Amino acid sequence: MSETVPVDESSHVVLVDGSGYIFRAYHALPPLTRKTDGLPIGAVAGFSNMLFKLLRDQNDDSRPTHFAVIFDKGSYTFRNDIYPAYKANRSETPEDLLPQFPLVRDATRAFGAASIEMEGFEADDIIATYARQAEAKGARVTIISSDKDLMQLVSDKITMLDTMKNKTIGIPEVRDKFGVSPEQVIEVQALAGDSVDNIPGVPGIGVKTAVLLLEEYGDLETLLQRCDEIPQKGRREKMMANIDNARVSLELVTLKTDVELATPLDDLAVSDPDVEVLFDFLELMTFRTLTARVRAALSDGDTDGLRKDDTLTAPAELDTPENLTFDKSKYVCVQDMDVLEYWIARAMTCEVISVDLETDSLDSAAANMVGLCMALGDNEACYIPLAHVGEGADMFGDDAPKQIPRDAALAALKPLLEVPHVLKVGQNFKYDLGVFARYNLRPAPYDDTMLISYALEAGLHSHGMDALSEMHFGHKPISFKDIAGTGKNQKTFDQISLEDATPYAAEDADVTLRLWKFLKPKLAAENVATVYETLERPLPAIIAQMENQGIKVDRAELARLSSMFAQKMAGLEAEAYELAGTKFNLGSPKQLGEILFDQMGLEGGKKTKTGAWQTGAGVLEDLAVKGEKLPQTILDWRHYAKLKSTYTDALVTQINPDTGRVHTSFSLAATTTGRLSSSDPNLQNIPIRTEEGRKIRDAFVAEKGHVLVAADYSQIELRLLAHVADLPTMKQAFADGVDIHALTASEMFGVPLADMDSATRRRAKAINFGIIYGISAFGLANNLGISRGEAGDYIKSYFEKFPGIKAYMDDAKAEAREHGYVKTIFGRKCHIKGITDRNQAVRGFAERQAINAPIQGGASDIMRRAMIRMPDAIKDIEGARMLLQVHDELIFEVPDNQADALINIVKPTMEKAARPAVQISVPLVVDAKAALNWNDAH
Repeated sequence: MSETVPVDESSHVVLVDGSGYIFRAYHALPPLTRKTDGLPIGAVAGFSNMLFKLLRDQNDDSRPTHFAVIFDKGSYTFRNDIYPAYKANRSETPEDLLPQFPLVRDATRAFGAASIEMEGFEADDIIATYARQAEAKGARVTIISSDKDLMQLVSDKITMLDTMKNKTIGIPEVRDKFGVSPEQVIEVQALAGDSVDNIPGVPGIGVKTAVLLLEEYGDLETLLQRCDEIPQKGRREKMMANIDNARVSLELVTLKTDVELATPLDDLAVSDPDVEVLFDFLELMTFRTLTARVRAALSDGDTDGLRKDDTLTAPAELDTPENLTFDKSKYVCVQDMDVLEYWIARAMTCEVISVDLETDSLDSAAANMVGLCMALGDNEACYIPLAHVGEGADMFGDDAPKQIPRDAALAALKPLLEVPHVLKVGQNFKYDLGVFARYNLRPAPYDDTMLISYALEAGLHSHGMDALSEMHFGHKPISFKDIAGTGKNQKTFDQISLEDATPYAAEDADVTLRLWKFLKPKLAAENVATVYETLERPLPAIIAQMENQGIKVDRAELARLSSMFAQKMAGLEAEAYELAGTKFNLGSPKQLGEILFDQMGLEGGKKTKTGAWQTGAGVLEDLAVKGEKLPQTILDWRHYAKLKSTYTDALVTQINPDTGRVHTSFSLAATTTGRLSSSDPNLQNIPIRTEEGRKIRDAFVAEKGHVLVAADYSQIELRLLAHVADLPTMKQAFADGVDIHALTASEMFGVPLADMDSATRRRAKAINFGIIYGISAFGLANNLGISRGEAGDYIKSYFEKFPGIKAYMDDAKAEAREHGYVKTIFGRKCHIKGITDRNQAVRGFAERQAINAPIQGGASDIMRRAMIRMPDAIKDIEGARMLLQVHDELIFEVPDNQADALINIVKPTMEKAARPAVQISVPLVVDAKAALNWNDAH
């Protein structure tokens, strides 16, 4: 780039935040080393691929006339003279990244781009200076970065481009993010501060509050001069105590636009790279794949063809492991012991392998092991069939395919599966561990790619292997239905030919190992390694054991309840016929709609797009509130019908014939907040708000001579709200053991605690729990059966009595808008989709999620910590078993003479589960009781 071309109105100046690119590249990849000498090159590889893609993808409209990559030079800048603690919180640069910094500069120059850095200044200051100079000359400027600190530069001429999300950031996007125009971004940042860069700001003032204050007072300096006029006492005191901090913070966040540049703007004119220099660099780095792509682009003379054949999809386009090809021809089917022993010997020399089971059922408590696959490296995978019977067969015979006897194979594999120096990687390994346990195998240590992905991006997407493979590698694995068929003719895995089973199974192991190499390094980069190691990784073995234990159900009690529900339904049917004046099918939405709105002429009906009347629960509840009897009768009938069909009838069919117990399956990565869910049967959704729903728990019983113990956290989410929102009144009430709902009612409605009536307490309870879920006036009105205006007054009064809650809610929404996620007190990231959506309904739902997620997620994390500690805590109580986790409770089975001993251990273990990671400022309280059935244990 030695040519000088003056910048004018026709110019397009592109400035790349090189330091940001380096760290993105480093954290996007598993560790890569140069094969010739072991030099770390992962960041260089990722950076080179990104830079090539950026240059390659320019079209006529976006092609730059001037281009530069800007880097930080050293860690000390003029800002450290202003505030010595600036960026003092930054962690040390990883050792394997340090030698890559000069190589990244070499890569920049090899591609023909200017590499700019200056002592004493950050890359952002250099970018700001170039951008403002270009803007003054009428040029168009694009800053390649997503760094919020650069958003203060955005103008009519200056935009930003986030290449990770392919998103342009202009004035509207800055306003959406900060709530102010770009020129006021620095004032918001000065007030809110930044813990990452150690900018003090005004403690307790978040982005949302900062925007409100600036809107009220116009600008930061006016606000600082008049902060004694702020009506809210808390805000006023915080501002008055931190005026100097705010001014220092403003100086720290303001980018310099007058840096004396060693390389003039005009000298950044674009020119073609020196081909010899470029290929020498690529060859030195051993980037074979990138070399081929660059050579193809140069030989084409243009890049249109390459753009259409972009085989590396985001985020893998940042770079992926050099060998992305899945070569199924290299997969091996292991059918005799000599070959198996060879694979075991090879695996014993590895630090990491992947392991996956193939079975004949999705129920780990009943599944039979059909085969095992493992991968030792890319395309180095095998499938070991153990119990295939051949297509159409139901037992071993002459036509069964050749395979090693299962017992002999597992005996040979046992040392490998349990040896401590080889890490076993699985995908949804909880299922595999459950099956392994039934064959007396305990694989360890292990990692789970599903849970690694979940710790990184809970709430953004599913974490199944196929989805992750397509997302990260652009590779669609073989579908099970492609080899097994669908519907009634679908084969179980033991009936599939080895010709089809081998590539399917081996590919599973291959993909899983590659996912581990790609995702595991991101845990530290995204600051969720502790979340994974302490809340995720220990849990699969514990949950697998619980699933295998199952819980006993009483067939006779289920039959009795089914009969009772049937009688209730029959009575309600007769009542409905009388109210309607005719017989009809109560389970038919079409017939019901015609009865309600055509025949009876009730008001408030709405039709679907197909022209049918809507008869969902919401419609019927609205009609019932107005005093209409038939809708309420239908709601009651549906209630009993669901209890009968979903629980009392279905549970009988889900009893395992071998154990006489039901074995629910817990999903560890299905929710945004870390809560477990269950299926087959779903024990989380058993209704407990009605007496009939609670009766279903009567059917869950202990074995003879045993009792069930239910240990339940008392109001854990409200306790966490009091802690997180720092509510002194609530915290004191919990410390004193005061009824929190009665206290809330007393605070809001002025009723002394001694005179509290149940109706007033019930209103306060609805508000307390509604606030946790970000309830609206409309929602609260429905819950309490009051007008929307009255509900709105309740919420307003609540925020006045507990101002910390409103501040917490505002901060949670602001955090979600800024980062795309909120965090629990343990650091779990709960990603919130739709938080900046233009659709108000979508955005409102996301905001309610943002409010609730840190509370519900924190409670979930505490429960996980309790479960993880429990096996060791109760190991000395003979016969004690942890069976279920439902909402905020744990269910145990124990010999009846050991119940008190178990309770005395379980209660303190659960109550202290948050420590030492977090010291919660309110006591956690657990209620525990023993009984012969689940319902009575409450």
